[in-house]
Amino acid sequence: MPMDHSPFTVTRPQGLTSAEAKTTLERVGPNALQKTRHASPVQVFARQFVGFLILILIGAAGVALALGEVIDAIGIMLVVLINGVLGFVQEWRAETALAALQNMLSTAARVLRDGREQMIDTREIVPGDVVLLEAGDRVPADLKLSEAVQLKVDESVLTGESFPVDKEAIDDSVIYMGTSVVAGRAEGVVTATGQATEFGQIADLTGGIGTKTTNLQRQLGLLAKQIGMAALMVALLVGLVGVMTGQPPVAMLMTALSLAVAIVPEGLPAVVTVTLALGAAAMVRQHALARRLQAVETLGAATVICTDKTGTLTQDEMTAAEIWTPDGSFTATGAGYDPTGHISNSQARVRAGDDPALGALLETALICNHARLHREGDQWEMIGEPTEGALVTLGYKGWAPLPAPNSAIAELPFSSERKRMSVLAQSGSEFVLHSKGAPEQILECSNWIRRNGVLTSLDETQSAEILNAYEAMAKRGLRVIAMARHTQTDATLPASEGDMEFLGFVGLIDPPRVEVKGAIAACRSAGIRIIMITGDSPVTARAVAEQLDLPVSRVLTGHDIEDFSDEQLTSALAEDVLFARTKPAHKMRIVQALQSRQDIVVMTGDGVNDAPALKQADIGVAMGIRGTDVARDASDLVLLDDNFTTIFNAIREGRRQYDNIKKFVRYLLSSNSGEVLAITANLLIGGPLIFLATQILWINLVTDGVTAVALGLEKATPDQIKRPPRAKSEPILGRMGLATIVGFGIYTGLASLWVFYTVLPQGEVTARTAAFTTMLLSEKASVFAFRSLTQPCTRIGWFSNPMLHLALAASVGAHVAAVYWAPLQLVLHTGPLSWAHWQMILILLIPLIVVPELFKMVRTRFQA
Repeated sequence: MPMDHSPFTVTRPQGLTSAEAKTTLERVGPNALQKTRHASPVQVFARQFVGFLILILIGAAGVALALGEVIDAIGIMLVVLINGVLGFVQEWRAETALAALQNMLSTAARVLRDGREQMIDTREIVPGDVVLLEAGDRVPADLKLSEAVQLKVDESVLTGESFPVDKEAIDDSVIYMGTSVVAGRAEGVVTATGQATEFGQIADLTGGIGTKTTNLQRQLGLLAKQIGMAALMVALLVGLVGVMTGQPPVAMLMTALSLAVAIVPEGLPAVVTVTLALGAAAMVRQHALARRLQAVETLGAATVICTDKTGTLTQDEMTAAEIWTPDGSFTATGAGYDPTGHISNSQARVRAGDDPALGALLETALICNHARLHREGDQWEMIGEPTEGALVTLGYKGWAPLPAPNSAIAELPFSSERKRMSVLAQSGSEFVLHSKGAPEQILECSNWIRRNGVLTSLDETQSAEILNAYEAMAKRGLRVIAMARHTQTDATLPASEGDMEFLGFVGLIDPPRVEVKGAIAACRSAGIRIIMITGDSPVTARAVAEQLDLPVSRVLTGHDIEDFSDEQLTSALAEDVLFARTKPAHKMRIVQALQSRQDIVVMTGDGVNDAPALKQADIGVAMGIRGTDVARDASDLVLLDDNFTTIFNAIREGRRQYDNIKKFVRYLLSSNSGEVLAITANLLIGGPLIFLATQILWINLVTDGVTAVALGLEKATPDQIKRPPRAKSEPILGRMGLATIVGFGIYTGLASLWVFYTVLPQGEVTARTAAFTTMLLSEKASVFAFRSLTQPCTRIGWFSNPMLHLALAASVGAHVAAVYWAPLQLVLHTGPLSWAHWQMILILLIPLIVVPELFKMVRTRFQA
């Protein structure tokens, strides 16, 4: 249960007693966030049966059963069940895979209980507990610091800041649950646990955001309602007319049921589910886990990607990129903590031994340092604070000698007031005080500078030159660390630094991930805007944007967002804008403003601060490796490799999925329109039933369903990713699609009628079988037209989708069995056909293949 922040102060270094802790735990509850209630297996399975089309199918099965058509009822319910099982398997697999990633918070923490140190489960921590922390620990609750020694805390999960924050045990100094200690040690009193923590309060923001419905779900839902209402109206109208004209009621009910079954594309829900499931499975192989089947398809419609900076666009590993010394400037190659790389000046590569000024700076950088690198196989691991780790890596790249063991004698620790730290080390018979820190602070205590080996007094001109070089680095988004040293004859640690020789400074940055620049360019060529939203400074954010060729015409901060009205914010989003110094509520407001512009918004993130916006966005994309539980719970897609390029791959897959869904929806509806036309026209003629409900189900489920699934496997066309994102209002059928559906429906309906009445003198069973065969094979022949409404098969390749040919062979083979195999003859009420019947039917199929191809070839030639 949530609780208010505790009034405990830092006056109880012995900690609570076990009895006090137990009483408090009973009162406030465990130190745990209120878990998002994940659906049970039964709930996941049940939600597969709530679609309008599924309900229509269940109703049709009920009617068939009431009429004694048990086989029809079983057939319909079988497809409903298959659809449910397919959807359940994919969604439950995603939920269980996500559960395996739930490892955000530590399971144990070190506290003072009963006057002694104890390791306890983090769930048992209560307000008033004294918690002990050291480098590498995750902060288990909100703490007020009572002691802090060179403490640096990574708060990026809450703030988005890429640099660790220095913390001291002063009034109101608090560290928060979920953050990490990267250097130093600390002791603090718990002030809040569970949902009452800052972590928990941000997580609460996600609770007020409702369940999302994707555009595809809305379109298919609307289509299902339209089809369902049409089926009901036509069936009722036909049944009523038949009864009024004296037709037998049972026969009219059977005709009405046949019409209803013909209108409703029974295979559509299952085909959509299979296509989305296959797409989701393909994305897992590309390191993206879709928590909902529609997530990848919706990504294909994205118009804007709002992305965090740290860890998403950047590597989240500090890297020394530039060096300035009194004798010259240098650049360093490589990224992260892998020492592969080198240092160069404007002419050539340089090592520490080649340039005395560079060697002196690297020596100080290594001595004034607590980080270390550890190699494990081909991987390098940094242990310590990121800035110091970057300096150690730089020393390796410059081939600087490592400090001798135990060479450090004493240390002046870093503090937020001094903004520098110093280490006294022995060098031969001398003692050298090495210092590093903020450039202004190091320059303030420096009186000397060495140029070309000559030590001279540091004058105002030289100081101005140093400050100009520092400001130039800072404007490029680099974090600048300055170095200085002072040689003395004894091992006495001075009270403060002074009379030092200024050595230079190093510019550090969290570099962009190598693959991101290309992915951003690809997204922009696909008509998708990229908006960076970060908690970092505007200068740093702009510098990263420039490195990634991300256009920025305006930089806004969280304060600007607070000052803007909704209209002003929406107007600002029409520009190439970048957001810095943002908070969770700012991110959510940005997403809402974009959605008010009818944008389909993708939001990426990994921290608790990203969770509300992840849930608000049309598609929330969380990081699987460094993401928090809260972020992953709020997301629709989890990147298993934390790679921005994976988002672009998912967008490409989503566009392929949507295009293929349009193809088989049009194909299935064209099949159904032909069936409806044949049945309705035959009813008006007054002839015997042209199709039985069982035969229509055989076409719609067994043969069309298999063919439609194969259409869903069509490869992406070259222009898919180059097209602008589709509009929210774009219909799934479209004018050309609707015209094609009607055209094929008229031809296949009339062809089936002609065959039926031509063969009718040979008996109803034979005539019905011939018409049944004509309709089925006509639908198989028409599938080539639906592979593309604009490109002929000669261009996309007749055999580029081998699964389609396999599906056609299987469908035709199954139908041949239905015509000649006695068990299926009994079920489908068919009889054998002669070769003359087959010749007549096959001739009718030729126009279905030739005419659309000729039309597309002519159209393509004129467009060229």
